[in-house]
Amino acid sequence: MTARLLGIELLDELRTIVREPTALFFSIVMPVGFFALFVSMFGGYNSGDLTAGTRMIGTFGTFGVLAVTLMNPGISVAQDREIGWLRVKRVQAVPLPVTLVAKVIATLPYAMGVLLAMTATAAVTGNLHTSALDLLRLYGVLLLGAVPFALLGLAVGCQARPNATTAVLNAILMPAAVVSGLWMPLEILPGFFGSIAHFLPTYHLGELAVAQLDGGQVAGHVAALAGWTVVMAAVAGLSYRRARL
Repeated sequence: MTARLLGIELLDELRTIVREPTALFFSIVMPVGFFALFVSMFGGYNSGDLTAGTRMIGTFGTFGVLAVTLMNPGISVAQDREIGWLRVKRVQAVPLPVTLVAKVIATLPYAMGVLLAMTATAAVTGNLHTSALDLLRLYGVLLLGAVPFALLGLAVGCQARPNATTAVLNAILMPAAVVSGLWMPLEILPGFFGSIAHFLPTYHLGELAVAQLDGGQVAGHVAALAGWTVVMAAVAGLSYRRARL
């Protein structure tokens, strides 16, 4: 019964996302556009064992996935709260947690679309130098690693209005992307960025993504993300319980 309800809710959420072209533009087209610009300018340079263009699939791919999975569920929850839709859900047969889970899962096809578009862009510009298996591992890591960020988005959406949710989540994502080296390598940024980056989940997800391409170490990054997932789950649960629906 729960699986059937989840399927219905998921289909409804997918339709809702499609009906919001502005959100789709900023969460999908913008990250892919940034990637196309940077990979066309710097993709041919060597970056360790990888070309810069191949490495960017990991770093910009991390940013692109987070632009979808952090922003969309949180904004959707905030909008549903504002119009009273979550109150309606609460008195229906659908458990509200099922609706929230559906909001997160519904973002994954669009996140996958971002990754495929970036991969195609790298291939067209001649900057894709990795195997299909490595890419599949990268995709799986990024989609699974986005869970704590989706929980953060839900936590903010349970407390703030839609416009405030958008502002807060952008204020989290953009600086974190820069400081974590998702747009530019940390080696060319001010030294203190690197010191801060190690405390950010965005950094660990980006490094874990790149490790799927260059065979780097993963244990420390997995542990850090697991810890952040526990923290964000607790924050999301507390925010949900205190939400005014």
